[in-house]
Amino acid sequence: MSSTPGRRQFARSFIGLGLGAAWAMGRGLTPAYADESALPIPDSLPEVAAAAARLGEPLVLLISLARCPYCELVRRNYLLPARQQGVAAWQINMGDRLRVLVGFDGQASHAAEQISRWKVRLAPTVLFLDPRGQELAERLRGIASVDFYGAYLDERLALARQALRSARPRS
Repeated sequence: MSSTPGRRQFARSFIGLGLGAAWAMGRGLTPAYADESALPIPDSLPEVAAAAARLGEPLVLLISLARCPYCELVRRNYLLPARQQGVAAWQINMGDRLRVLVGFDGQASHAAEQISRWKVRLAPTVLFLDPRGQELAERLRGIASVDFYGAYLDERLALARQALRSARPRS
């Protein structure tokens, strides 16, 4: 099988891309990820959920994984802008076994243990929680379509807000 000029050019381009990427990584130029504190990390889930509820908002909790590009996409493109508009968006990391986190049961544990209780197996997952830790809307698992993710998030947020309002005692 003979090599055609088109194939040789493709091979040279492909090798060039690989060498360029290796050079960039060797110089410390790696893909940009938000600092893990780009969304705040709670110390106490009941406290942040209660504060959100006082504002008429559900707790929106991103279950993230370090260096996960899909988590970064959700964080940067959807949850950070939503937080700037008043949404109570926070994050916890699936692998975090060090930081103390008070769960909705009042017990101190860590994020990985709490995430296990929720049976979250995929990152990113977004939960919509009330002050007792009950889910107010169906969780968003993964990213099925970037084109529709914003609409899915808006829909779940609206459902969670409605559920939160209907659960409030009337005075």
